[in-house]
Amino acid sequence: MDLLAGMPQGDGEPVFDEPWQAHAFAMAVSLHAQGLFTWPEWAQALAEQIAAAQAAGDADLGDTYYHHWLATLEKIVARKGASNELELARYRDAWHSAAHRTPHGKPIELREQDFVA
Repeated sequence: MDLLAGMPQGDGEPVFDEPWQAHAFAMAVSLHAQGLFTWPEWAQALAEQIAAAQAAGDADLGDTYYHHWLATLEKIVARKGASNELELARYRDAWHSAAHRTPHGKPIELREQDFVA
């Protein structure tokens, strides 16, 4: 399977609009390399996620592709037992907290305080 099929390209390389998109992409590649899922499993899960989003009204203009990628990653990780939805939500909330307190242009770092509601 061509890993780059359907992805934004620039000179034959993936192009990401934001750093989190590259991170989500890299996490999926890494988890695949570790054997958590096969590319056919990934492709099917991503296709299902995109189809569900379209059915819910996503206009599919290309600007939500990595949101679907990330949602697929969260679902497949939970389905495979590598994490669970509660833990993923906990880290998502902590990430938002850390991003909120981090000055623009600085690296976002999770701290213990980010995990407190």
